[in-house]
Amino acid sequence: MAITKSKNSRALQKVMSDFRLFSKNFIKIIDNNGQSVPFILNPEQEQFTEQMEKYNIILKGRQIGFTTWSLAYMLYSAIIKPDTSYIIMTHHNKVTQSLFRKLKKMYKSLPHDNPKYAHLFPALEISNRDEVYMENGSRIVVATAGGEDSISGNTFELIHFSEMAKYPTESQEEIIATAIPALAKNPNSKIIIESTAMGFNYYQEMFMKAYRGKESVWKAHFYSWLAKAYSSQFKHSFDEAEEWFKLHNGRRMNKSDLEHDERELHEKYGATFRQLMYRRYYIETNSLDKFHREFPTTPDEAFAESNKSVFDTKKIIERIENVIPPLPTNEIYDEIPDILKPYLNKNLFIYHMPKLKMRHYAGMDSATGVSQDNSTISIFNAEGQQVASWFSNDIPVYKFSEIANLLLRFFNQAFTAVERNHVGIVVLEKLRKEYGYMNLLKQKVFDQKGKRKLQLGFQTTTVTKPIIINNMKESFELGMINIEDIQTLEEMKIYQDNNGKMGNKRGTGLHDDLVISVAMACQAMKQSKYYVDI
Repeated sequence: MAITKSKNSRALQKVMSDFRLFSKNFIKIIDNNGQSVPFILNPEQEQFTEQMEKYNIILKGRQIGFTTWSLAYMLYSAIIKPDTSYIIMTHHNKVTQSLFRKLKKMYKSLPHDNPKYAHLFPALEISNRDEVYMENGSRIVVATAGGEDSISGNTFELIHFSEMAKYPTESQEEIIATAIPALAKNPNSKIIIESTAMGFNYYQEMFMKAYRGKESVWKAHFYSWLAKAYSSQFKHSFDEAEEWFKLHNGRRMNKSDLEHDERELHEKYGATFRQLMYRRYYIETNSLDKFHREFPTTPDEAFAESNKSVFDTKKIIERIENVIPPLPTNEIYDEIPDILKPYLNKNLFIYHMPKLKMRHYAGMDSATGVSQDNSTISIFNAEGQQVASWFSNDIPVYKFSEIANLLLRFFNQAFTAVERNHVGIVVLEKLRKEYGYMNLLKQKVFDQKGKRKLQLGFQTTTVTKPIIINNMKESFELGMINIEDIQTLEEMKIYQDNNGKMGNKRGTGLHDDLVISVAMACQAMKQSKYYVDI
């Protein structure tokens, strides 16, 4: 008898020390068929449980179950860790209340009436529309973005922002800034941001920075529509799609039925015929753009809105997947001018060193250096290969001119087109008169007397800007230039033509300065002049 009690005690201890076992044995959820079933983690939930870190940002398809996972994890943690607090925030009050009802249903599903387990689950002392408070001092709070501030002044063990891309664009950054100080100062506390894609906003910037691995503290987790969880959670929809395909084709899909994009998904990403039948069925009843957003294959696809971008988004995504990294600092540090060294792989990215006697072509877009627009330089060699890029928003004009002079000379005195805006005129004056830089593009214009003259730089107007952007579009999409800089490609993805007004119009912090510098470089290549010997 004592041995049996000891075994039971060890088994119970094991369940209470493992979230997955706790969920399987004690928590019930309502599945897609409306049945109350034990909460058994799907493969992607298992993976996240193993891989999550302190700061997590998730991009996912629809209904893969991370809010359910989070509610269960908060409930489990609140039970086993007295005096801890947890919060989950959503984009809409109705969604917040729906999740809160789901949390309360989970709590009620615990086996409170079983004498063997009743002592494990603290009773609720408070249960209102905003929080549950347990007798062990732990609480779980729900909140809505844009509502009352439920974060400041509190300390949370876990903070979860659900569907953050749907939060008001102007408040996303502020919410994150408020949350980080509210996170408990211990090794186990965590923030989780999860969302499906909703265009270009602060969430998108955060995720892509983490996904690209550019010095982000956030760990990116991406779950595509090919996730294993969908095969069970969407079984009914998958069955419907298969029956629909059979009705129209007399059999299941096979390789001979695959269209070009389906063949790539099958061969490159391992999509099964059953998954591809579901994809085709969904697109038939909705749209391809909506499928990409709600059931993405890659993060770039999730955020892409190709029908609105000036540039071919598919080609941009393909380029992003194949870019080379900048040359490591230690490999080229001793080769570049001293003034450029502090900026290497921070503002200045070099992809190829200059080839002896080869002509190079550059474009520049100048800004004031007061943390608004970026000052940018894009440099290509005569073969159309991008060799370097520069962008900064905090370098004053006089310093940027000095940097540009040294960088352009390093790349065989690149023939350079400078955008002739109010700052560009100052840069042009400094390059020519102060530094004696002669290899600058000149544009033919008419003066007030109707005589043609040459002036330094390239003047962009409502007439000339669409021309240079379309020249760049042609050069990029026909493979005449090869862009390596990811930041440039990201700007190209969201570059729009809104009734003749070109630029990135989708929120603060979304620049188009690198696009302009590449367009300028294309103009320099088009003129193909060199005023100096190399």
